[in-house]
This record gives sequence, C-alpha cells and structure tokens, in this order.
Amino acid sequence: MMIALKAATPQLPRTTAVADHVVAVDETDSTNALAAQKIGDGSLTLPDHQDGELAVAVVAADRQTAGRGRNGHKWISQPGRCSTMSYAVRIPRAIATDESVNGWLQMIAGLVTLDALNGMIEEYGAAPNQPDCLLELKWPNDVFCHGLKLGGLLSELVIPPSSGTDADADDDVVIVFGVGLNLALGACWLPTPQSTSLQLHVTGLPSFGEMRDAVAERQVEGFRERLAKFIADPKGQAESLREEMKAVCWARGRQVEAHFTDGTTLTGEAIGLNEDASLILRTQDGTDHTVRTADVGVL
Repeated sequence: MMIALKAATPQLPRTTAVADHVVAVDETDSTNALAAQKIGDGSLTLPDHQDGELAVAVVAADRQTAGRGRNGHKWISQPGRCSTMSYAVRIPRAIATDESVNGWLQMIAGLVTLDALNGMIEEYGAAPNQPDCLLELKWPNDVFCHGLKLGGLLSELVIPPSSGTDADADDDVVIVFGVGLNLALGACWLPTPQSTSLQLHVTGLPSFGEMRDAVAERQVEGFRERLAKFIADPKGQAESLREEMKAVCWARGRQVEAHFTDGTTLTGEAIGLNEDASLILRTQDGTDHTVRTADVGVL
C-alpha cells in the first residue's frame, strides 16, 4: 500500500527573486484555474511591459486536485514529487489571437521547459543514465524522455479586468502557461505505463525542492526572453522556432496516429511543422495533411 503524501506550500526563493509576482499554495484544484481566478478578480496583476521586458507571474502548488491537460485530459501529480506551476504573461491581443502565429506560443512553452530542465541538470552536474535519454517535445504539449511522458503543458488565454470582448486589438491579454513535470516520482507512483520521471533517467539530481525552484527560476527567465523576442518579430521568430523544433520534435520522422476530438484518426509519418506550428502528417499515399488539434501517438 502506498502512503498518501502530504502537501506543503512550495518554497521558491530563486523563483521569487526573478518573477514579478509569486503565489504559492499547498493545494489547489488547478494552478491554471487559480491563476485565471486571481487575474480575473484583480488580485494578480502584471505591469505593462517596458523597454521590451515582459512581466511574468507564477502560481505554484504542491498538489493539484483537478489538474487539467489538453482536450480535457486529467493531469495526475503527487506532492513533493511533481512540479505543478503556471506562468502568466501579458502579450498583445493581436498576437494571441492571430492563428497564423499563435500556435508558436505553445511551442515556446515547450522550448522554455526543455531549456529550464537541461539548465538545471547542467548546474548540478547531473547526467543521463543512458546516452539516448534526451529531453524532447511531443507535439503539441508533452515533454518526453526516452519515449515516455515526463511532463505536460497547457496554454490558456485570460482576459484581464481592464479589457473586454470589444477591446482594441492593441490591448494586452494574459496567456497562462501551465507546466506539470514529474521530477522525483518513483516508478511505483507513475500514473500510466507511458509516463516517467526525471529521476529515473538522470543521476546526481538535487532534492525535489531545489529542482522545482531551479527549473521555475529558469522558466520565468525563459518565458520573459523568448516571448519578448516573439512579440517583437512574430513571423521571423516563427521561422527560427520551426528550425529549432527540428532537433527536439519527438514525433518528427516517426509513424504516428493522430486522434481527433470527433473520434476519427489519421495515420502517417510526422515530417515536420508548418509555418503556423501545425503538424504535417504524410499518409501512405504521399499526401500531406495539416494537423492542428489532435493527440498524437507513435505506432
């Protein structure tokens, strides 16, 4: 029988030093939902971005009781083992709602997460157990290690109180990036056979609390830097991100099956990303299909 773990308020000194605002609680239903609630009632505000530098707020919990993934999926986590964080950033409404570029916001969240994890591993002198245990992104919102799910990402748009549905396109909105990561989860705690945890693949890691804080600190800085560049030049950054994704896109070059919300599926080779961050799936007859919303699994 597994012992239930008790949640405790996250201690995040490094993250607090770089973020504009940090909210930390021992337990909540969802950090994304809590962030949206606090943005909506005005208790969590983000200052205007000045001189190209973006404000980033963090909402953290040790336990989520109703963590959410993409397409209504649940995110199961354990306190003291899994990092559950949301990062809120103000960006121009025109970019957040532009379907030709806004798909890259999710890809940026993934790249920021990989940078943060790899940076933390390097800082503490840790190393993978096997040479093929690279951290990759499974389009559109999963962090993978050794072909298994280590984490998930969920991006949601929130309208701050000062804006409304009839606001100008130049107004800012808030994007909340939810990031759930299995950092110190033992094999017996894994929720599915397709999931994994960082400590199962990397030796020399610090304590869970140190890992969580070090990764979150880097994520704040990563979101601030990458999103500022994207806002300044969305089209140019989209092309750069497309090239960057080639090295870390787990699905690329694999035979995969896309599962759509209407129950249909599409099977083919994932050959890359389009200019709008959608997935290109090439079926056996040589036809290229654009996949924008689907769960993608390898065959």
